Amino acid sequence: MMVLYHCVSARSFRPLWMLEELGLPCGLRMLPFPPRALARHYLEENPLGTVPLLVDGATRMTESAAICQYLAARHGAGAFDVPWDDVAYGAYLNWLHMSDATLTFPQTLVLRYTHFEPPERLQPQVAADYARWFLARLRAVDAALQNAEYLCAGRFTGADVAVGYALLLAQHLGLSAQFPPAVTAYWQRLQARPAYQRALQVQHQAALDQGVPTTPSPDIRP
Repeated sequence: MMVLYHCVSARSFRPLWMLEELGLPCGLRMLPFPPRALARHYLEENPLGTVPLLVDGATRMTESAAICQYLAARHGAGAFDVPWDDVAYGAYLNWLHMSDATLTFPQTLVLRYTHFEPPERLQPQVAADYARWFLARLRAVDAALQNAEYLCAGRFTGADVAVGYALLLAQHLGLSAQFPPAVTAYWQRLQARPAYQRALQVQHQAALDQGVPTTPSPDIRP
């Protein structure tokens, strides 16, 4: 059985949601946030001290969007993957990489400079600038959804899971009220998926069972 190390509503929610879409069993190891400070033993598993960490036999992965791609390709029987010879393959890869490098990254700086720095180092203007950066980059998502329900290939794929997490994080940051209408409708469709709902329930119950706080832990990597 695969093992996923996870903090509530952190980047590791991407692979948890992907696992639920695929119906794959997984041992879920819940950690307090940030684990590098509050669960020092975890550094023996992942020297970075970040989540996610997916262990699948000899395979160990720490990048959330890459894990979505891996799970869809290796365990999804084509259901949520886009093959290399599909015309949408390039768009699929682009959305997977954009989800973290372009969409999640500026939000982590919003979190850092509004919540996680000492009071004397908080930077409201920096946080506001990066919030605007995120919302500007969201225009690409809006454009893709003008005439489509999902981002690529005419169907739900792992790219939607990866980008969907960026929207979840934006919701935690109070930015979802500024989503364009097409993105708002898309985010509502994603939240209505049974696998998304199961992932929320699974992480909540696992946190209760393992004695970890059940409130969302914003995912930053200072």
